[in-house]
Amino acid sequence: MQTDELILLNNVCKDEAIAALGEAEESGGAAAYARAYALLLESGAEENFASYVTGKILYDDNLFARRACTGELTPNIERAYLHDLAVLQELTQKADAVSESIAQTRSAMPAVRSGEAPQPFGAKWASESTLAALRQFYRGNGYGMFIENKAFTYSENALHPVRNTSAVTLFDLKDYEDEKRAVENNVINFVKGLPYSDMLLYGDKGTGKSSTVHAVLNKYAPQGLRAVELQKDQLSEINAVKELLSSLPFRFLLFIDDLSLEEKDEKVTSLKASLEGSMNEKSKNVMIVATSNRRHILKENFSDRDNSVHASDTMEEQLSLSDRFGLTVRFSSTGKREYLSIIKQLAADMRLAIGDEELFSLAERWAIVKGGRSPRRARQFADFVYACLAEKRPIEF
Repeated sequence: MQTDELILLNNVCKDEAIAALGEAEESGGAAAYARAYALLLESGAEENFASYVTGKILYDDNLFARRACTGELTPNIERAYLHDLAVLQELTQKADAVSESIAQTRSAMPAVRSGEAPQPFGAKWASESTLAALRQFYRGNGYGMFIENKAFTYSENALHPVRNTSAVTLFDLKDYEDEKRAVENNVINFVKGLPYSDMLLYGDKGTGKSSTVHAVLNKYAPQGLRAVELQKDQLSEINAVKELLSSLPFRFLLFIDDLSLEEKDEKVTSLKASLEGSMNEKSKNVMIVATSNRRHILKENFSDRDNSVHASDTMEEQLSLSDRFGLTVRFSSTGKREYLSIIKQLAADMRLAIGDEELFSLAERWAIVKGGRSPRRARQFADFVYACLAEKRPIEF
């Protein structure tokens, strides 16, 4: 089988549909052909096999794509890649011939059509023009799973894409302009390779701490920003994660949401060392970003003060973790004026056909029923009103 000769793009032929059609080309077997057709039918690619194959090529994680992303290609890597492109194009072009061969023995069998490859692949895949276009594509978009994904989780020493991420923008987050500006300016420094600080965003729940992180990620993902979310119970692995990320040509926010720890928690030591004070401290492509409902991440209680012989030392220990973040941003609680300001802006964005007096009265009642004022409560209220108006039903709750 000619695909056995592939050097860099072996993974492309591990795709079930491509492998099955390759098997049908080699053996003329109707069963393999039928399997390939069924898989292509599911993807809507039965009429354009070339588009299907080139899509797999484009999003494959291989040496050419990685080196093109970082600008470190060599002539030998390019030659190997051109060779593989020629092999895969030949495989693709044979689809029509296989369809005709199968039809001669199975007249009712539907046909796979090779079709035409989309840009950046030209009529001849193994060409300098295609190679130049692919270099530019990987340089601008990253490679493999990083092309279409900007957020990841971590487990078993590997990153896993988060497919369904928030589409929130900084414009969507009303007020808190100083807080958003402080976070964004720090991220801009980070993306540009300038000095930056690890960040702690703290304040009452629902004030937009996590949403601000999501919003700056969305804004600067086209410039190579990505995020990896760690759970609190993964903090002992934080340096291993940083080691994994250090070799990748992206800048990562290492995001820890809703962080709160007990003083004797062993994870405190891991986080402290990662922020400052160990061989694995700040790296050029990883920024630690944590959110918390409290300024002092370590839980404090009066027994710590009463039972400690050196009470001041105990208190200093409790404060030292949060102090290791170079930038702390406070998202203050939302008063009535701020809450109604956010409501009014959201109503304008959503074009809610309701007067201010009625809107504000309903918003205040919503806050009482739901247990407080916050940007999150404001957004939930605006969404509820929008749905009621769209369905032409009374705004009742």
